[in-house]
Amino acid sequence: MKCDDGVEQSYADFLKRVAQFANTIVAVGLAPGDRVVVQAPKTRETLALYAAAVQAGGVYLPLNNAYTFDEVSYFVADARPTVIVCDPKNEAELSGLAQQHGAALLTLGLFGGSLSKMADQQPKEFATVPRGEDDLAALLYTSGTTGRSKGAMLSHKNLLSNAQALKGLWRISKEDRLVHALPIFHTHGLFVALNTSLLAGTRVRLIEKFDVELLLVEIAKSTLLMGVPTFYTRLLASSEFTGELCKNMRLFISGSAPLLAETHQAFEARTGHRILERYGMTETNMITSNPYDGGRIAGTVGYALPSIEVKITDADSGATLGDGEIGIIEVRGDNVFQGYWNMPEKTAEEMREDGFFITGDLGVKEADGRVSIVGRAKDLIIAGGYNIYPKEIEDVLDDLDGIDESAVFGVPHPDFGESVIAAIVPFGDELDIDQIKADLDEKLARFKRPGEYFVLEKLPRNTLGKLQKNTLREMYAAKSRVFGF
Repeated sequence: MKCDDGVEQSYADFLKRVAQFANTIVAVGLAPGDRVVVQAPKTRETLALYAAAVQAGGVYLPLNNAYTFDEVSYFVADARPTVIVCDPKNEAELSGLAQQHGAALLTLGLFGGSLSKMADQQPKEFATVPRGEDDLAALLYTSGTTGRSKGAMLSHKNLLSNAQALKGLWRISKEDRLVHALPIFHTHGLFVALNTSLLAGTRVRLIEKFDVELLLVEIAKSTLLMGVPTFYTRLLASSEFTGELCKNMRLFISGSAPLLAETHQAFEARTGHRILERYGMTETNMITSNPYDGGRIAGTVGYALPSIEVKITDADSGATLGDGEIGIIEVRGDNVFQGYWNMPEKTAEEMREDGFFITGDLGVKEADGRVSIVGRAKDLIIAGGYNIYPKEIEDVLDDLDGIDESAVFGVPHPDFGESVIAAIVPFGDELDIDQIKADLDEKLARFKRPGEYFVLEKLPRNTLGKLQKNTLREMYAAKSRVFGF
């Protein structure tokens, strides 16, 4: 593994560092099944912490570095971790929170921290704690339409089975070199990219954050890139990105958001490579993939992974629909999570007795099994690969002075896939948009904040009083054409 600081770390040295971290977190109180909350920069030390938490029998809980104190407070209160690891710059802010919940607080930053210093004094060997296939390995939070974030419980079987399937399907091996520019606090960057690489012995070029110029340098020396659509649109915007530059590349993979057909076509015309698109969720890891050999068709997400069942059902009755009919995507297999943390009712609502998980995504399956996503039943917005749930933003807006009600929705964006728009109805005539933006700066991560505010006298509703977000999108589009924003 090579990192931004120029250091190249061998797999053997990585395992020694993992052992030191495992010894450290056990020394401060971690027991099997305990949660380890991590909000730290993307470094090889953070990867070692992930592996250490799993090796010590803990449950790894990574958090987006953009989350505010209020957001982190919710996750800590819900997960009740034994250990919290944060960037040194946030130590003072989080110390009281850790003390309140009886958790040990350690720091880990771009240039080390208390965890690194403690680990330096620990043995470089650690006896792996035995765990069963259904024991939890990770807890990843995903927001819901109720506004309350849900902790998806992922077992060792969930993660290992998916990594094994992807390694085989995408032919990932020790001969590959992966350019890793994804965040490591969600499924794509942590599990899809890194679990498969660790399993296969793949060399990894770890890049802290996406940078087009750096990516151009590393692609020329690599064979594999996993990214979100934004990666590919920005690469195409560079005249330096050519077929010659990609001559050593074996596979480009895209996920976390829909890839436009135009991007597929432009990418193939420029490089000769056809991007492989796949589909997954936090609760299921990867579900489907376009084939390695055969047609990678723009606008589809391919076929169910080995040992995974996918069916399309009627949203009301749950009955299985026929080929070519649009319905809710349901999935069953070793990849499907163990349920939502502390939410048995929500788990029962979305998990059928026969083991099928109701994704909430609308899709269609052809006679040969190929799946296409046609919409989202849960009103999810995906911007730059991040899942954004409108209800969470609406709850914050509705609590602000001067706002009667709000509705948040997504509109197409050429770079990020979608952009967040907020329609707001004021109490009176005066509304301070700048103050609203300032308030949201403190309460929501940057990627969740609306890019535009759309002020209305009232929100459009049907005769039953149901909010019509499709009408809002049409109204916003019409206004955009007139005013050019």
